[in-house]
Formats: sequence, structure tokens, C-alpha cells
Amino acid sequence: MEEHKPVISTCEQDQHVVAAAQHILKALAASKNVSSDLRKTLLDVESQLSAISIVNERKGRGIRPLENRLKCVEDKVTRWIANPSMTWDSSPNQSSDYLKVVGEIQTLIQSLESFSVVNDNWRQKELLERAYAVLQDAMSRLERELDHILVEHKQYFEPEYMSFDSKMDMAYDESFREVEDEQVNEVSRSTGSSQSEANIVDLMNPAVLEYLKSIANVMFDSKYHQEFCQVFISSRRNALAEYFVTLKMEKLSIEDVLKLEWQCLNHEMKKWIRAMKIIVQVYLVSEKRLCKHILGDFGSFYQCCFSEISQSFMLLLLNFGEAVAMGAHAPERIFRLLDMHEVLEHLSVDVDKLFFEEVGAFVRGEFHKLLTSIGDTIKSTFLAFRNAIATNNSKTPFPQGGVHHVTKYVMNYITTLVEYGDTLNLLLVEECSTDPAVYKQETSALSLCPVAFYFRSITTALESNLSNKSKLYKDVGLQHIFMMNNIRYMVQKVKCSDLSHFFGDCWLRQHTAEYQRDARCYERVTWGPILSMLKVDNLPNCVSPRTLEKSCKKFCNAFREVYRTQTGWCIQDSQLREDLQISVSQKVVLAYGSYTGRNSLNIADKYIKYTVEDLQTYILDLFQGSPKSLHYTQQRN
Repeated sequence: MEEHKPVISTCEQDQHVVAAAQHILKALAASKNVSSDLRKTLLDVESQLSAISIVNERKGRGIRPLENRLKCVEDKVTRWIANPSMTWDSSPNQSSDYLKVVGEIQTLIQSLESFSVVNDNWRQKELLERAYAVLQDAMSRLERELDHILVEHKQYFEPEYMSFDSKMDMAYDESFREVEDEQVNEVSRSTGSSQSEANIVDLMNPAVLEYLKSIANVMFDSKYHQEFCQVFISSRRNALAEYFVTLKMEKLSIEDVLKLEWQCLNHEMKKWIRAMKIIVQVYLVSEKRLCKHILGDFGSFYQCCFSEISQSFMLLLLNFGEAVAMGAHAPERIFRLLDMHEVLEHLSVDVDKLFFEEVGAFVRGEFHKLLTSIGDTIKSTFLAFRNAIATNNSKTPFPQGGVHHVTKYVMNYITTLVEYGDTLNLLLVEECSTDPAVYKQETSALSLCPVAFYFRSITTALESNLSNKSKLYKDVGLQHIFMMNNIRYMVQKVKCSDLSHFFGDCWLRQHTAEYQRDARCYERVTWGPILSMLKVDNLPNCVSPRTLEKSCKKFCNAFREVYRTQTGWCIQDSQLREDLQISVSQKVVLAYGSYTGRNSLNIADKYIKYTVEDLQTYILDLFQGSPKSLHYTQQRN
């Protein structure tokens, strides 16, 4: 029975022991927890074992043992390739065995390359060619395994993971046709710390990470690092492309963006703002961590792979921003532009960290170029807005003398801009020193912050424009009502918002006095001539009853005409309307009551058309924006 037992030479047994020890030493050296000194020692020992292996082989039966080992490895690789299922999915433990097979091929190739023969040199070359072919087949199979794992075990996170809300989402009509008062709602925005650990997510199933790292080790050791990187980059780039679809980000060229109508562009800008923050602060931070975890032991390879994965998508986002910056400088765009600038400013630290290496210099430079470009567009848009107000002409008077939509537009516009005060101050600080309009302001204005200065310059342009518009009214009284309404609206907007911090108490006092002065001017030009009709009683007692009756009739006719006209005028501010009605009533009713009371014996009842109570009631109908005709209600026989 003894003679039928398989005989394994001592040399062969030694070879197996040495090979096992080599694999153990390689695995230990690849661990992250091993110091550099210990790793060097382990690799030196492994090298010595390799030399021992070569000596043992030479002590054997020539090249025959190597050929037998090659045949064994070939059979294993052939079975591996013939298996259609991916080894990790079917058996994670078996996948590790196949990686060991690749290690055996690497050791075998080293042995064949160092084996010295005299008569069998052709045999050595033939075996080396077979060994390299087996390695090639194993690497091709391993590439498919790598691609499969990267695809099947990728993970995403919900887009709602991080949101970005605009400080103000207001739509303006650049033609100033339709603007209503808007409630300015502050929305707090969570900024968070740059590249916070809380923002990092697992983009791959953690269970496969160590296996992916093992594949990387094997392929890099076999000098198939380029093939590994190509598969890895391609798969991760596809994953990022799929996530762009999840974020509903389309690939728009600069020409496409420039052709978009404002409503569509506004929607795309909102999506861009949100996507930019999620991609930079969550996705790319997590992607770089994944690259470093798998490829961190191979020098700058992880940085190059990350750059290759992310660069085209970052440039896609940046190109959209550049197209927006190139577009029309319409006033309604400034809020979304400010949102874009603020998110870029906030992300600048993250981008500098993500792309700090030389391979990321281009993306880093393009990012900061866009930040500057968006800032310049905001400045141009803001300054053009002031000029647009000054040159906004009208050919027809605004109906009813109410608050002009330009006034509402401008005041709501700058009220909203207060939320972006810090950003605007940084952008406009240089403009203040070069803007010619500065020298037209009072010396005290030079001490204002840039935003305060420009807000005041805008309202100054608005007041000048309103003054020109008021001259379109033929009725001087309506000119004053129009200016009173609009200046009062401006005052209330400043007083009841954060604009008060930029305009100050002095501005409020001056403009309050201004609209009150317009109210007095209205009373003077409208009621002065009418009340003068009741002053004939100041003449000598020789005034005839006929003259008194004529004056009373003229007063009633004039009052009726004012009533018919000025009930159609509009004062929307209820407090302002009530104050003016009281003031008019005190003057008119008092004068009329005194006139009719003192001259009741000299004026026939038929000429006293209205009682004092009638006038008080009628005056309350003024400025309601609804024209009425007044009929004589007091007929006396």
C-alpha cells in the first residue's frame, strides 16, 4: 500500500510553505494599521522568502515543478472564467480564494523570470508567455467582477437630504406693469460647517469596500492599475450622471441657457442652486472619501481618479452659471443671482479643499472665476436698476392719483434686497468710490455703507421720476395727492421694515414732512378758492342779500364739482385718507357753518342746498376711488 501513496518531495513541501508565508507577509504589509518601518521589514522578509523559493525550485527537478504549478493555476482560472455568476454575489469567501489565485500567478511569474536554465531557455519563455496569458485572463475576469460590484452595490441618498431656500422668492415684472405688495418673509438657511462629517454618506455598500480594496491591491501589484482606474472612473462617473438625473439637472449648453424665457430660467436657477450645494457638500465629499478609502495606498491615484470622476460634472454646473452671468441684466434676476453668489461664496472653502491638488487646479480656478463673474453681473444689474428708474417715462397720468406701480416695485425690490445686505456691501464697496453720483450727494452720505448709499440714490431717482409723472395731471390738487400718496408709501415701507436701518430717522422725518407739505398744498389749491367764496361776509354791512345768496350758490356748485371729481381720486392708506378728510372737514364745515349761521336771515332757504351735517358726510366720500355725483338733498321752501 505504501507504494501507491502520492509522493511529494521535500522541496515541493518547502515551496508551499514559503508561498503561504509570502501571501501572509503581503497581506500584513498592505494593512493601513502597519507602520512604514514595519511594512518595510515585512516586505524585506517576503523578498528573502522569494529568494528561498527560487533556490528550492532549483533544488527540485528543474523547471518541471513550475510547469505543474502553472497548469494548476490555469485550471483554476479557466473554471473561474467559465462561471457566469459574479463570485462576490455567489460566495464572498470564494472571491477571496480567486484573489489568492492571482497572487499565485504573480509569484509564479516572478519565479519563472528569475529561473536560470542553460538547455531549456525556450521552455522558460513558453511558460512565461502562458503565465502572462493566464494573468491577462484573470485580470479581464477581475475587471468584470470590479465593474459588477461597483454597479450593483452603489448607493444614493435622497435629494431632500439637504435643501437650500432662497431668502426671498419674489417675481417682478421688469416692465413695471403689475406689482403687488409682497409680504417679506425671512427664511433661515442652514449653512453648516464646511465638509462636515454629518454631510458624508456611503455611496457604496460598506460590505464590499474591503473587497474592492483587495481587487485594487491585486491589480496594482499586477501592473494593471490603468485598467482598474478606467473601470472605477467609468462606473463612478456613470453613478454621478444618474444622480444628476435624480436632481433633475439637464445638460444645457450656454446657447440653450441664453435662449430660455425668464420663467424657465428662474426654475433652472433654483434647481442649480440646490444641486450645487448637494453635489459639492455631500456627493463629492463622499466620493473623494470613497476614492481615498480604496486607492489611498497608491499615492496620487485616488486624487487623479476623483478629478476624472467629478471634473466634467463640475464644469457642467459652472458653465450654466457662466451662461446666466452672460444673460440680460434684468432687475427681476438679481435675487436669484444673489442666491447663486451666496451659495458659491459659501461653497468656496469646500471646493478649495476638494480640488486642492494640482489635478484639480482647473476646476478650482473656474469656480472662482464664476464667483467673480456672478458678482460683476449683480453689480451691473443693481446699478442698471437705478438708471432704469430714473428713465422710466409715462405719457399718461396714473389713474386716480394713487400709489404708482413703479413706487411699489422699487420699494418692494429694495426691501427684499435688505436680506442680501452683507453680500451687496461686499460687492458695491468699490463702486462707491468710483460712482460719479457719490459727489452729488451730501457729505454725510459718504459715511453710509455702500448698500445704504445706493438705496438712497435709488429712492432719490424714484422721487425725481414721480415728480415728473405728477406733472401729467392737469389738476394741481391731484398732483399733490399723487406725490402725497407715493411719498407716504415710501415712508411706511421704510418705517415698517429693515430699510429703516439704512435710511435712518432723519430721512424719515424729512419725507414725512414732505408728504404732509403736499397735503397742505392740496388743501390750499383745492379748497382755498372755494372757501374764499364765503368771505363776502367780511365786507361792510351794505352787502346785499343777493350777493350773499350768489356766493352761497357758487360755493355749493363748487363743492358739488369737487365732490364729483375727488370721490374718484384714491388714497389707499386709510390713516392718511382719514387725516386729510378730518383736516378738510375742519376747514370747510367750519367756514360753511359760520357763513350760513351769520347770514341765515339774509339768504333764502332755497340757496342753502346742504346742511353742515351733509357736508361732513360728503367729505367722507372723498378719495375713495369711486366717482359719485352729488344731488341737492336739502331743499327748503
